[in-house]
Formats: sequence, structure tokens, C-alpha cells
Amino acid sequence: MSKIKTAFFCSNCGYESTKWTGKCPSCNEWNTFVEELIEKPSAKNNRKEWAAYNNNELNGKTVALHEVSAGEEKRIITSDAELNRVLGNGIVAGSITLIAGEPGIGKSTLFLQNGLLLKNIITLYISGEESEQQIKMRADRLNIKNENFYLLTETSTQVIFQEIKKLKPQLVIVDSIQTLHSPFIESSAGSVSQIRESAAEFQRFAKETNTPVFLIGHITKEGNIAGPKILEHMVDTVLQFEGDQHYAYRILRTIKNRFGSTSELGIYEMTGTGMRTVSNPSEILITQKEEQLSGISIAATLEGLRPLLIEVQALVTQSVYGTPQRTSSGFDLRRLQLLLAVLEKRGGFHFGMKDVFVNIAGGLKVEDPSIDLAMVSALLSSYEDIPLPQHIAFAGEVGLSGEIRAVNRIEQRIAEAEKLGFEKIVISKYNQKGLGKQHFNIELVTMSKVEDLYKYLF
Repeated sequence: MSKIKTAFFCSNCGYESTKWTGKCPSCNEWNTFVEELIEKPSAKNNRKEWAAYNNNELNGKTVALHEVSAGEEKRIITSDAELNRVLGNGIVAGSITLIAGEPGIGKSTLFLQNGLLLKNIITLYISGEESEQQIKMRADRLNIKNENFYLLTETSTQVIFQEIKKLKPQLVIVDSIQTLHSPFIESSAGSVSQIRESAAEFQRFAKETNTPVFLIGHITKEGNIAGPKILEHMVDTVLQFEGDQHYAYRILRTIKNRFGSTSELGIYEMTGTGMRTVSNPSEILITQKEEQLSGISIAATLEGLRPLLIEVQALVTQSVYGTPQRTSSGFDLRRLQLLLAVLEKRGGFHFGMKDVFVNIAGGLKVEDPSIDLAMVSALLSSYEDIPLPQHIAFAGEVGLSGEIRAVNRIEQRIAEAEKLGFEKIVISKYNQKGLGKQHFNIELVTMSKVEDLYKYLF
């Protein structure tokens, strides 16, 4: 067996060294050297090895673009509608997907559940964190039976690929990439070089055998995916699984997707028997109130291709300590300060001596500017302490001069409000051109300025 060649490279400037050193002699940065593999014994035989796996000869030659046969990607459609939407309508054959999220958020549960639900597909679940008994206990809690589902508790990539050659699975789930280690690198599991090499081996396997691979990953305390940034570039899709530990709802968000939109999200509810898909999130994001309360309005927003109606809450009170507070949850604080300045300048409302607290109900974080109108309405309602009329929704962006600007895909927002039984929706008058002669069973209230909104509501 020939000797494995490794070298140390500075992650800042790329300087190469035969041994690890604390300070880079080229750029003078400290602790930037990481070990990288230059040549390993199986590198030459790798292509032949995976060619035998599929019983076909892999083409390693240069090919003209017009000679490549283009076809629709083969996709595995899961029974989880939310996962299908986030991945761009199913799992693409030969794709490699990275899923990251906080500890205990439910990443392992979600993908164990999806693996068990794919009953016609041979699925291999590789765990470097839990024992077979722990995974069996979780599967019993999910109460899904599947005879094509296999477990492997192993961290060495060499052993994992030997088992894969025997089983020939059609889907591989790895929990987690940070626990794996390649025998060709001497550094410990979880280090930058180990994560990169382990991910590269799975990437080669996925592309050359056309087998989809899911890699579950950890995140750092800053919220970034643990390991080198190159890990996100190597994979086809990056999903972020997020949600508050105190809420039952979880959001699966797309950060990168080579096979679909990056603005999609899936919503789940964490239950005792696993993750339940939420097909109509608007109903859970609007609280059912018996009495009318001030400072609450409903915004028609979009997350990816999906329209959502969300509840916007605002509380405006007299400042006790002289310095007014501005607190925001789920809404950009700088955007809130901008809206308060517009109301002060254009409407003559004195928010300068008031404490302002705003919240997006359900633990959502919203970046869509179309909720400006709902936020302004909630602020004015709390300021005047007068509840807003029921069954009215808002969709519009507020500009610096107090004008109500048009928002995109207004038809979908109106249709969602109509579906949930709203009687009126306030939109910008500049959105009328885009609507054409479409007929809706909901009253469209059009406005051009924030002052008109105040006169209409109060």
C-alpha cells in the first residue's frame, strides 16, 4: 500500500507547509493551518469501483455540450408535501443535500420519519451519534413499519462504503457529517479537513452511482453550519431547520437549491408521534379571538411561492424613563424605526415619547416589505387604543414619503384572504393595473397615502 500524502495549507492565504505551524510565514496569521489530503491510494481506482456498482462504464472523457442528452431529472416523490416543496418537487436522483439546525430541533426525527415512509425504496440510515437501540426507540414512537429500512451505526467512511456496496441502497441518510472520519486523514472527526474529505467522498458516491444522499449537519453558536464554507458549495441543496424551542412549529427553509427555488419553506408541527406537516399555516398563524383587541392587524405576505396570512401585534405605551424603547420580535428593528419616522413626519403622530413593542405571532421571522401596511395599522390602533375592524387584511409597502407602494403577486394574497373568509383587503391603488378585470368575492380597498389609511380606519 503506497504512502498517503498530506500537507498543511494556510486557510487565509493558501501557503503550503509540510508540517503544522502556529503562525503563517506568508500572511502572519495565527492558527490558520489545516491538514489536507494530496494523494490517497484508492484515488486511481475510485471511478472503476463505482462503475462496477452500477454495472456501467463511466465516461471520463471530454464531451461536446450538444451531444449530452437532456432529460427531466428523476425524482423520488415522498409522502411529505412540505419536504417535496422545499426540495423543488421531490428528491432528485444523485443529489446531495445538507440539512442544518440547532440541537434538539427535530432534524433526526424528520429524516428518520421520511426514510421510514418511503416503503418501496431501500433506505440506509447511517448514525454516528446514536446507538441502534436509541434509533429503534424513536422509530417505535413514530409507529411506522418499513422492511426496506436499514441502520448502520458507524463513523469510518471506509467501513460505511463497504456496507453500501453490499446493500446497494436507493437513498442514504447520514446523521451527522461532523461525526464521520476518513482513515486517510489523521486529524480528529469534526475538524475542517475531516468534514471536507468525508463530504467529498459522499459527493463522489452520489454523483457516480446516482443515489441521493442527505447529510445532517450541526451549527455553531453563531448559527452558521459547522465546518468549512466549502461544505455548502459542494452540496446541491442546503436546508435550514429552524424554530423556537418554546413553540411547537418548525420551519424548513431553503438556503441553496440547484433543482428549484431558494425562497421556499415548509412548516411542521412537532408532536409526540413525529413531525406533522401543516398544510394551511395561515390558520395557525392567526389566533382566534373572542373579543376585539387594539394593536392587532392581519398581513397578507408571501414566503416563496406560498401566500400566508400572519398576525402583526403592536403595543404603544407612554415612556416612563424618558428614553423610549423600541423592541421587535420577528420584524426588522430598523424597518420599524423607519415606519415610526414616517408616521411622525407625515401623520403628525408623536411616537417620540412612546415605548413601542412589535411582534409577529407564531415565532415567524418576516422580511417581506408588504407587511408594512399591517404594521402601520397595528401601531395606529394601539396608539389610539381602538381595535381594528374584524375580517380586514392588509398588503402594501410604505415608502419614505408616506406613500403606499404596490407589492408583487397581489392576486395570490387576495385569493388567500378570500379563502380564509376575510371581507376586505387594503392594497395600494397602484396595484389595480396588475389586477386587470379579475373578479374577487372580497372587497378591495385601494389607497395611496398613509393619511388616507388613518381616515379610513378611525
